[in-house]
Amino acid sequence: MYWYQHIGNLRTYVFNDTLKRVLLYNGYEVKHVMNVTDVGHLTSDADEGEDKMEKAAKIEGRTAKEISEHYLEAFRHDFKRLNIIEPNIWCKATDHIQEQIEMISALERKQYTYKTEDGIYFDTSKLREYGTLAQLNKEGLEAGKRIEMGEKKEKTDFALWKFSEKPGLRQQEWDSPWGIGYPGWHIECSAMSSKYLGEQFDIHTGGEDHIPIHHTNEIAQSETAFGKKPWVNYWLHGAFLTFKGEKISKSKGGLYTVSELEKQGFEPLSYRYFCLGTHYRKPLAFSLKALEGAQHSYHNLKNKILELLEDEKDKTESSEVRIREIEEEFNKEVNDDLNMPKALAVLWSLLKEERISSKDKYRLAVRFDEVFGLRLKELKREEKKISHGIEHLISEREKARKDKDWAKADEIRDKLSKEGIIIEDTPEGPRWKKK
Repeated sequence: MYWYQHIGNLRTYVFNDTLKRVLLYNGYEVKHVMNVTDVGHLTSDADEGEDKMEKAAKIEGRTAKEISEHYLEAFRHDFKRLNIIEPNIWCKATDHIQEQIEMISALERKQYTYKTEDGIYFDTSKLREYGTLAQLNKEGLEAGKRIEMGEKKEKTDFALWKFSEKPGLRQQEWDSPWGIGYPGWHIECSAMSSKYLGEQFDIHTGGEDHIPIHHTNEIAQSETAFGKKPWVNYWLHGAFLTFKGEKISKSKGGLYTVSELEKQGFEPLSYRYFCLGTHYRKPLAFSLKALEGAQHSYHNLKNKILELLEDEKDKTESSEVRIREIEEEFNKEVNDDLNMPKALAVLWSLLKEERISSKDKYRLAVRFDEVFGLRLKELKREEKKISHGIEHLISEREKARKDKDWAKADEIRDKLSKEGIIIEDTPEGPRWKKK
């Protein structure tokens, strides 16, 4: 945890949260553990380069612990804004050094490790099934393509413990049976998950980029250390958020944080709605225009819910058969590998259904939102609605302000005033209220 999480990272956490919500919706008990990497993640997957935490500490002139705590707090704030349920346990790698040393020792006793000049490595040549998750062809890998060889015996061997080049210079280093140093990135996940979930557990999630290296190495060391297969029953991986056809990145653009999107007038839950519109295993193409469309749909949804709250005169007698059909449709879609786009379609069909009363529509919508996490239950009937035209004017005025077209911004403000809308400009974006 060495920098702010961008929206590409956060798509994975929205997916994780959706999975958790579906399990809870189905009545399962969920014990959710999330690791915090605050040491050992090097700038290269080749087990080379600088520790990202140490690097950030040097750049910002703070301690590694201060860096970790600052960005973890920002991350947790993003969780709240996106209505992501926090895990039962947050566990930091630096709080579990002993557990990691013990696991490396277990691998050493089983003769799956060897020592080089810079650390202790896992010997993948002794594991015939290494790379099964990623369908990895070990023989086909070229040295230097995935990792530099150095003193490694195999291209796929990976660091369990790295030695400090000059003990005393690093902020984070510990004594161990092999010398002063720090754990590799992969070992932390196995050691901490086994502490809190046992030596076998049900589900492991992550981004699809973790399949070929990080998750493959986790499986190798865990199934070897614990002697249990499978280590994890189900692996679920989320696809990338893309920008202009490629994985979202600094060099390609589109790399926003939630706070940066808020400054452009986007609500955090509009981004959540945007994520729900594409299956988690499919790439999601990001653009501000696409996000604007998602926000428009989300605002429409909130207005529909508010209309249901205000529709006290509705005397429709609900069709119990139709209610059951819609519930069954919704359950089918959320349990079909978390098919959120189709589940959202079921919600919209519910809101248009003429055979169900406003009261029952509201009850079902709120129930379905236990999965979506869009805070529909928190909407209050006293909240005012605005028409699409007014919403468009507010967006146009905000665009004019960003373009420094003050004359147009003032003109739109006057139009809104005539419609009974007062605009207040805040650091978080425009706020409106009725006269």
